[in-house]
Amino acid sequence: MDGTLDHTMIRVADLEASLDWYQTHLEYEEKDRFEGDGFTIVYLGPEEMHEDGAMLEITHNEGEEPEVGDAWGHIAVRVPEGELEDYYQQLMDAGVDDYRDPESCGGDYAFVKDPDGHEIEIVQRDPDEGALWSLDHTMIRVEDADEALGFWTRKFEYDEVGRWESDTFANYFVEPRDAPAEAMSVELTYNYDGRTYDMGDAWGHLCIRVDDLQDDWEQLVERGADDYRDPESNDNMYAFTRGQDGHEIELIERDLEADSLFPF
Repeated sequence: MDGTLDHTMIRVADLEASLDWYQTHLEYEEKDRFEGDGFTIVYLGPEEMHEDGAMLEITHNEGEEPEVGDAWGHIAVRVPEGELEDYYQQLMDAGVDDYRDPESCGGDYAFVKDPDGHEIEIVQRDPDEGALWSLDHTMIRVEDADEALGFWTRKFEYDEVGRWESDTFANYFVEPRDAPAEAMSVELTYNYDGRTYDMGDAWGHLCIRVDDLQDDWEQLVERGADDYRDPESNDNMYAFTRGQDGHEIELIERDLEADSLFPF
C-alpha cells in the first residue's frame, strides 16, 4: 500500500467564490476539474507542489448549502519559519476575516476561515519542507485516542510522528511510514471531557493513494476496516472505508502522469 495522503475534500456552497478565495489568497492553481450531473469537483494546490504533496478537493453540489460540523477540525497550510506575521498580515490586507491572529496563538500559528467557514491553520515550516501554502495536515476530532491511533497504525501502517498533551486535550500526528517532509499528515485531536461530535457535510473525506485498489482493499477488510463502499460498487475506480468515528476515507490509485487526475 502506498499510503500517501492524496487530498482532503471539502464541500462549498459557491464554487466560483471558493475558487477565487483559494486562488487569490493561497495562490492555488487548478490542477484538474470534473463536471458531473449536478456537481463539480476541482483539485487545487500550489503551483510548485511536490509529487507527494496533498491537494485540496473542492466539491460543489448544485443547490446545496453544506453545514460545517465539528468532527472535522481544519486543514493547515505552510508558510516559512519566521514569516507567520507577515503572511497573516498579507491575508488581512487582502480582506480575509481576522479570526485567530498569531498573537492570540502564542506567535506559533494562526487561523483564518474560507467563505464557507472551513478553518485554515497557518503553520511555520522550513521552506524546504513543501511549497508555500502547501497542505501540512488535516485535523479530525476523535472520541477515543487509543482507538484512533490503533486504527491508523494498524489499518494503514501509519507511524505516530508527534504528540502534544495538555490538561484538557491531546493532539497526535500520524503519517505514512517514511513519508517525505512535503507530505500531508493527519492530526488526531482528543478532548478528555468525553464529548461527541457532529460530522456535518461540509467536510467530505481524506483520500489515500494505494498501489492496487482491489488487493489493498481486501487487506484493509481483513484488518477489520469498515466495508463501506467497496471497489465493485464504484466501478473499481475507487473505494471508501470509514474511521472508528465515521470519518470517510477514500482509496484511489493515482497515475500522476495521466492527462486527468480523475480515475473516472
